[in-house]
Amino acid sequence: MTFTLEDWHTRFQQQARWTASLRSHIFTRGDIRRARHILEVGCGTGAITASMARENIPVQIVGVDIDVPRLAFARSHDRACEYAGGDALRLPFGDGVFDLTFCHYLLLWIPVPEQAVREMVRVTRSGGWVAAFAEPDYGARIDYPPPLEEIGRRQTESLRRQGAHPEIGRRLAGLLAGAGVSMKESGVLGAHLNPAGYDSDETDSEWKVLKEDLAGELSNAEWQAFLDTDRAARASGERVWFVPTFYAAGARD
Repeated sequence: MTFTLEDWHTRFQQQARWTASLRSHIFTRGDIRRARHILEVGCGTGAITASMARENIPVQIVGVDIDVPRLAFARSHDRACEYAGGDALRLPFGDGVFDLTFCHYLLLWIPVPEQAVREMVRVTRSGGWVAAFAEPDYGARIDYPPPLEEIGRRQTESLRRQGAHPEIGRRLAGLLAGAGVSMKESGVLGAHLNPAGYDSDETDSEWKVLKEDLAGELSNAEWQAFLDTDRAARASGERVWFVPTFYAAGARD
């Protein structure tokens, strides 16, 4: 199975909903409310930048991404924001340009996350904010009941083989602080566990991502056994599927 751009956009919109209240909280802080130049690094299909534009925030919002098809999708669906091609390790902007620079489920995939954070800090003005709103930690993942622990372990191993950093979440606050950010807030996103409703859009999306990550690693019989166990656990109310997701934000020194 291969995700289409529409599939990825739906997935990114789902992830954006998970952090909507956190972003609203951070964006309305007194010392950041006056930001007029905002950059999202790794904007993908524009799920977050476009949502900010729809809120009629009177700012310049720029999204940058290295993936050309996703950028084209963002540009075609959002005329209110600006989009630029660029590598998070070498952002195509001058020093101190933005009042707020943020990323969202990005550092997991960056080969050298320390460099990406340093670049985010570089393009942010002194006193401006740098934020990472969501980075998962698969090393602390919880799957229950026990027969489902294996699929979580396999996904973590698959991510590592793809070059990702499955435990990036626990490193997040330290990465920002080490790059010259005075930490203001950090923590773990709250979790709403809903074992029932295993046919929901969110659960379906999670399994699609799993299938994408584990393509070719499981037989059809193995895959179906995991799926059947998951559905039975949700129906009985005992299913737990939780990946701690960290956030961190602060002001550039």
